[in-house]
Amino acid sequence: MNSMERRQRILALARDQGAVDVQKLAADLAVSPETVRRDLHRLEQQGLVRRTHGGAYPVETARFETTLDTRTTRLVTEKRRIATAAAQLLGDAESVFIDEGYTPRLIAEALPAERALTVVTASLDTAAILAESPATTVLLLGGRVRGRTRATVDHWAVDMLAGFVIDLAFVGANGISREHGLTTPDPAVAAVKAQVISVSRRVVFAGVHTKFGASSFCRFADVADVDAVVTDVGLPASEAHRYSLLGPVVQRV
Repeated sequence: MNSMERRQRILALARDQGAVDVQKLAADLAVSPETVRRDLHRLEQQGLVRRTHGGAYPVETARFETTLDTRTTRLVTEKRRIATAAAQLLGDAESVFIDEGYTPRLIAEALPAERALTVVTASLDTAAILAESPATTVLLLGGRVRGRTRATVDHWAVDMLAGFVIDLAFVGANGISREHGLTTPDPAVAAVKAQVISVSRRVVFAGVHTKFGASSFCRFADVADVDAVVTDVGLPASEAHRYSLLGPVVQRV
């Protein structure tokens, strides 16, 4: 196995497992840990993985995106804390947008059930959850349904959003960086998210620390377009401060 084949194998394992460990890779591939570290460094330079202490995890790109079902198995404790804290930012909003994805779905579950709200969403799962609440009016965006996330996209969704003025939007992203802003792999998803931000009075980004510093294919917003960021304590306080200097209030939970 040459170096290119080895890096392809490492990337495939990272994408399949969600993360890889240097020592385990070295044993499985019969190479030294130093060789694995060099391979991970090269993959990180190519924007395909993010290195961590002792390993790495894959970055979502134009050709790779995790499924919604996979997202429900990773960093669940952190995502629930984030969702609870994000829901507390509801304030006096009467109309709310909830993005596709697992963390936004958890935010929907954390909203006060007795509160009269009009919720707009592209997520079939979120719409089904909220439809059970008699106090909530649910508007599901039309369009093509993406199987990976069970959410609607394309011009039907974008055009429908253009007719709204939304008090508060809870948005997610596959990556957020100070250099490239908020990104996602699919142009159709990016178009929906960009329209949401343009019609919303307040925008809250909610996401786990692994999304920070990562950049995917399609940029849909600047960090400055977001009013608040809610993440977990895995994001260092110093890095959270750097993001706050760009405009949003950053909360670590």
